Amino acid sequence: MRKRLVYIIALFFALAIGNTRAQNVVLNAEIDTFQMLIGEQATIKLELNVDSGHRVKMPQFGKELMPGIELLDKKSSVNTLNNGQRNVFIDEYLITSFDSTLYSIPPFEVFVDDSAYLSNSLALFVYSVPIDTANLQNICGPKGVWDVELTWEEYRDTVYLGYILLFMLALLVWVVIRLVKNKPIIRIVKIKPKQPSHIVALQKIDEIKGDNSWRADGNTKEYYTKLTDTLREYMHERFGFNATEMTTSEIIQALRNVDNLGNLSEVKEILEVADLVKFAKMHPSMNENDRNMANAIEYVNVTKNIEEENLKPTEKRVVNKRSVVEKRVLVFSIVAIAITVIAVAVLLTTDLYNLFS
Repeated sequence: MRKRLVYIIALFFALAIGNTRAQNVVLNAEIDTFQMLIGEQATIKLELNVDSGHRVKMPQFGKELMPGIELLDKKSSVNTLNNGQRNVFIDEYLITSFDSTLYSIPPFEVFVDDSAYLSNSLALFVYSVPIDTANLQNICGPKGVWDVELTWEEYRDTVYLGYILLFMLALLVWVVIRLVKNKPIIRIVKIKPKQPSHIVALQKIDEIKGDNSWRADGNTKEYYTKLTDTLREYMHERFGFNATEMTTSEIIQALRNVDNLGNLSEVKEILEVADLVKFAKMHPSMNENDRNMANAIEYVNVTKNIEEENLKPTEKRVVNKRSVVEKRVLVFSIVAIAITVIAVAVLLTTDLYNLFS
């Protein structure tokens, strides 16, 4: 009996009000159903047919179409008729309701050129699921809690996060160890002074003196070549002129220009005899060879620089630029990895809580 009454009232609203027409304005509202179950959805279609060139303002709603009826979605479209002479504005409202009652939806107000037009009103009956009051014993109570086994898809992400956390922790430990074992950035280096020039010359002369191969072969040219080369290198280091590229006369002249600490006649004799041996194939006697070697040793000892013997090792601070860059990279890596570890740990804790709560 109640449903029949609802049908009669809804039919009355639909047929009695009719369409709104004025000044070539046609406004009509319709709903796709007159009744629906609580929580179901219905669609209201509002259509305005008007000549083109008019300003039109369709109704605007918030979250509710009216108290008790919620607005879920709205779609708007505009069509043209008669080669663009007429415009058809269509608004479709998707609605629902969670209260079982008969709703009288008031007319929709549309403005055309600042003039208000009202559509026909609508009716909607929302009903709930009927309850069999005669057989209440058949109504079942709430079910108990069921224990459901976890599936791989449910805890897969948690396992992956655990692996990532272990890997990041291992990487963090490794980087920290690298930082701790990194070599010092600043090192103190001891620089030994250059060996005195007279020590070098005397060592080479001793080597020549101990080599008897030239005596057995009678190769005095090799002997004098080594002896004079040693003297030339000593003069270059001691006095600063390039004796290795100079002739005998040039060397003697250069020696006269510096402090004359030795006997130039003896040096001149050694160099001239060496020239005769190398270029004139002269063969000096063994005594003369030994005398020239003794004169060479005496010349080095007389002209040696005493200050070179007193030089001490110097200390120098060396900054390892590569070590500085590596240490900065390691520190930055530690900070980045630590932040990542914290983030992964938070995500893992959240997943475990959601999984077992």
